[in-house]
Amino acid sequence: MNKKFGITGVGGYVAPKHLKAILETGNVLTTALDITDSVGLLDSYFPEVDFFNEPERFDRHLEKLYRKGEGIDYLSICSPNYLHDAHIRMGLRTGAHAICEKPLVLNPWNLDFLEELEQESGKRVYTILQLRVHPALIALKEKMEKTGTSDKKEINLTYITSRGPWYLRSWKGNLEKSGGLASNIGIHFFDMLIWMFGQAESIEVHINEEKVVSGFLNLERARVKWFLSIDKNMLPEDVKKAGQMTYRSITVDKEEIEFSGGFTNLHTLVYESILKGEGFGITEARDSIEIIQKIRTATVKPEKENMHEKLIELNR
Repeated sequence: MNKKFGITGVGGYVAPKHLKAILETGNVLTTALDITDSVGLLDSYFPEVDFFNEPERFDRHLEKLYRKGEGIDYLSICSPNYLHDAHIRMGLRTGAHAICEKPLVLNPWNLDFLEELEQESGKRVYTILQLRVHPALIALKEKMEKTGTSDKKEINLTYITSRGPWYLRSWKGNLEKSGGLASNIGIHFFDMLIWMFGQAESIEVHINEEKVVSGFLNLERARVKWFLSIDKNMLPEDVKKAGQMTYRSITVDKEEIEFSGGFTNLHTLVYESILKGEGFGITEARDSIEIIQKIRTATVKPEKENMHEKLIELNR
């Protein structure tokens, strides 16, 4: 039987991945919310969906359906980061499981309340940790587990993804709404690293600015130098010459991890898992949320011993 979905933030960047996943898993979107009305993409997926651009009316609609016994089964949340917590609670309150984009919340203490609401409502809070279902990364994790060495791996993570002036003028450039770069573009990689190499034993932040943040993570089984930026001027010269806007590199003991492909259906894979009653929840999300909160509030200390080579270059 088809499951009924609602979605918040349907006009945003990540929403099409969720619409595609809902469609490809054989389910139906019945109601959608976005404060803008630039949502013509709905006609390509679910043209009959009830659309709202006022959160209050959307909330009332969900409540009405719930009380009539016709409520949605899942609420997919693609809204700005600072609204995730409120929209998760909206979904649970109206009888739906929540499927929320990363970061699930901006601060780890908000997770405790959501766990209580899960118990009270009998509904689950899921999150999209899509790199955990990437075939190349699963294979790498299995390979390292078989090796079983006690030596810590040396990891270098570099992620530069160009963004225009719109980025800092939108909610993404507002620290209170987005959590900053570590939350917005780093959360995927921090979760992946924790999943592979264990929890963080210590954290250093060497620079924390609007367009660049970099530091060091000492994990249980790895030492990680990381660098994140949205400044196109920081792209390597060969990447610029090729006309590319993004540069992603992760090395393990100086050996490059190749996972540039295989991203097209990851959200669908996560949805399939959730619909089986599996999926990733609050427990899996907690460690990376604790890391991004610590990065956001850490005192910046440019310790050269553990500094990423890209930041060393910029400081010359």
